Amino acid sequence: MRDRVTMATMTDLQGKVAVVTGGAGGIGRAMGRRFGREGMKVVLADVLAGPLDEATRALADEGLDAVGVLTDVTDYSSVESLAKEALDRFGAVHVVCNNAGTGGVSEGYMWEHDLADWRWGIDVNVLGVIHGIKAFVPILLERGEGHVVNTCSGNGGFAPIARGAMGGPATAVYPMTKAAVLCLTESLYTHLEMTGTRVRAHVLFPGGFLNTGIWESWRHRPERYAATQQRRTPDQTLEKVVARFESGGARVEFTPLETVADLVVDGIRADRFWMMGPPTPADEVVSSKAASILARREPNYLVDVLGRHAENARETEGGKP
Repeated sequence: MRDRVTMATMTDLQGKVAVVTGGAGGIGRAMGRRFGREGMKVVLADVLAGPLDEATRALADEGLDAVGVLTDVTDYSSVESLAKEALDRFGAVHVVCNNAGTGGVSEGYMWEHDLADWRWGIDVNVLGVIHGIKAFVPILLERGEGHVVNTCSGNGGFAPIARGAMGGPATAVYPMTKAAVLCLTESLYTHLEMTGTRVRAHVLFPGGFLNTGIWESWRHRPERYAATQQRRTPDQTLEKVVARFESGGARVEFTPLETVADLVVDGIRADRFWMMGPPTPADEVVSSKAASILARREPNYLVDVLGRHAENARETEGGKP
């Protein structure tokens, strides 16, 4: 058990400063808005200039104290500049949300994935978190308190999804990077604990089905990560994913992004490492995985995106078993 003296005490967020990467849309924008409504000063960071400006203006129009900083999390110097801008503007940083991410754009089996897909996913989803930790944790340590929230996913954080939304094998890039985020955050938690600081680490599992741009990450793919292989199938869209779910008999209900933002604020106040919603059937994957490891069994806990166990899901791309 940790010494109660070292527990975080940031229950009052009024006047504190939050930095959110991937803040131009989706979960990041929702977190920024929620922080602002708690009376916090908000720094939204994103690589997309237009959406970032729009998101920042929207918060300002609500009377919230927010600033947008154009940031490429794959570039450490850019993240360093973000930290400097936050300090110059507000004089402190108390909460850092390493939330920027890119979704799966690969097709086929993992040995067929474009190497550019791997580099893009790793640079954004893994190095982006590492850069955020390296740039901001020393600032939080100097203050003696603060929170680092890293966005994970059940796809990888629990176990990789075996079969994707369009029927074929799911990309291996995205879950691999999210598994890394969980490991990074667990390690960060331990390292912080060893120092006796009040700075805390948290991992966010948004949960459910989210209506965000990550489903269509290919629309904003940087030129330096341009595909080097000819694509064989159409790019994924959220509309196609929803249609796939519904054709499989699954009802799509989006988790409100505000609910995800609530998990973060409540988790900070409660100093909760696992920022997750209430138990759901998806949690069974965790139990099944643990049982498989302990019994030295095959990984039969892997599921397709529709929630069926891989061993019982016979449909593949093209409708053939």
